[in-house]
Amino acid sequence: MPRMLDVSDEVRAEIGDEEADRLLAGETAPGSYDCTSCRTPGDSEQERTSTVLFIGDETAVLAFAHAGCLPSQVVQVTEEQLRGAVKSITGDTVDLEPDRVVPEQAVPEQAVLGVTSGLVLIGGELHPALVVEPTGPIARPGATGTGDDFLPLLIEQGFMPLAELSAVPPVLHGWSVLLAVGQLHAVLQPDSNGGQPVAWWQAHQPLQVTEGWRAAANKHQQVLLFAAPVGSIGRQPREDLLRDALDKAAANGKLVGSALPLAGT
Repeated sequence: MPRMLDVSDEVRAEIGDEEADRLLAGETAPGSYDCTSCRTPGDSEQERTSTVLFIGDETAVLAFAHAGCLPSQVVQVTEEQLRGAVKSITGDTVDLEPDRVVPEQAVPEQAVLGVTSGLVLIGGELHPALVVEPTGPIARPGATGTGDDFLPLLIEQGFMPLAELSAVPPVLHGWSVLLAVGQLHAVLQPDSNGGQPVAWWQAHQPLQVTEGWRAAANKHQQVLLFAAPVGSIGRQPREDLLRDALDKAAANGKLVGSALPLAGT
């Protein structure tokens, strides 16, 4: 049975047309998988699924993700990270041939930012929101420990710790959300050298947002960005469940947020 797979041009160029066509035909794609972003089960026969190709120096690992978690893309990682990921799946060391594509749902140690869009009700009004949760702990640059500095790093950038979602968080000037032709392109942050804003997060291909989300963004001319450490939110299939997860994260002291001005339309 053909799978509901998305194989981007970037991934197709790396794995070749023949392998891409076999994936799309369901010959080599898994039915069920663990999402490489949120780590919850997925089914490529029942829901849109992205192919994510992790490439090391000599090896490539093909993983799968819910289309709502990550777009189909190529991610460059180190060979050591790939070997560690495969070892975590098999429990053994492996000797991989150069350029071999390994169809394992393996996640390298390098964290990826998962971004979910949704409408959040605050003060009786719906606001467009982006919820950011990495796939693993985020270490401070140069750190050698295993701690998670994701929230402290964001607080240092001006994001506010949120104990509850009773009011719209303050605007974080200098940051913005880039929306172009009705699609989400990037979250921009100030350039440390005083130049043009740079991408803090950028979609490998523009992400679709709902008509309601886009209308709310145009009305408020800003987007609320909430961020939480890995494991705090998860992939929620409905906006009410997303709100419940945000409330729980806030109550547990694991949520920061700010209002970011809208760039584009």
